[in-house]
Amino acid sequence: MIINDLKKVALIALAGAAMTFTSCKDDDPLPPIGGYNGSDEIAKADLVAYWPLNGSGTESISNTAPNKSAANSFEDGIKGQGLKLDSGYLSYPAISALESISGAITISAWAKISNTKSAPGATSTISPIFSLSNPNEQIGNVSIFGNTHELVTSDSIQMKAEYRVKKDDGSSFGGDCVSLIKLSQGQIDENNSGANPPNAAFPNKIGGKWAHVVYRYFVQDGKTYNQLFVNGVKISNPKWEKRSDEAIPFNQFTPSYPIIGALKTVVEGTNSDTWNAPLTGSVDEVRIYKKSLSDAEISALYQLELAGR
Repeated sequence: MIINDLKKVALIALAGAAMTFTSCKDDDPLPPIGGYNGSDEIAKADLVAYWPLNGSGTESISNTAPNKSAANSFEDGIKGQGLKLDSGYLSYPAISALESISGAITISAWAKISNTKSAPGATSTISPIFSLSNPNEQIGNVSIFGNTHELVTSDSIQMKAEYRVKKDDGSSFGGDCVSLIKLSQGQIDENNSGANPPNAAFPNKIGGKWAHVVYRYFVQDGKTYNQLFVNGVKISNPKWEKRSDEAIPFNQFTPSYPIIGALKTVVEGTNSDTWNAPLTGSVDEVRIYKKSLSDAEISALYQLELAGR
């Protein structure tokens, strides 16, 4: 009788220990990625705008809601919900924290691009992800988009960013940053002749899939650069990343209006270009920093958001 009672006590104790162990394991924090526990920790002091797009289009830091929109809804995103656009957009009034960015900028977003051409003879349209527009330029201060340029396959997306910033004397300085899908014969010849840096192609098979897109503009060693990353990897053509041997900080023409999914002429109803179409696809987790994120920060941001953190 005593032995049976002791067995019962031992079994109850073991069950309690197992429950305690399981409970502790469930409460254990996830291991850091790149030294960060969550995406909100990365360059926290330099994050000036953030669109979680978790069932709402409101920019969360300034609490700015869109003042114009078209063909938008919400679906499962990369973290919680994301914005779904059916040839649509969200357009916003000026946000002072964005207009005051000076020197460098990083724009990060998840995008799923669907409105690209599927055959060589089809019309090629751009797929705008994000734009900081101004009244004077169709492209604006900076815009990021993708298309199927020089078609390889319908899922090969060429990422591109264009900018036109304000110099100290009030004049403008413009350029772009491009991910080549394939090299032209002239670029191959340049590489064979010892081009430094060499041209490089990155056929991104991301059409119709969620992809993490990051653009950064910065000045380094008295020269001006801009670069593109997809899924934590730099994919811009290295030969075109340096845009000037002069240091030209990122400063905007104002007012500067954020737009998700379109360029300003589409929002204004003045567009007449067949290539300029609003986004058919999805966008999530748009972040803008007043600094150039490092390669390590970009990699950690990609991994953390992919993990829902």
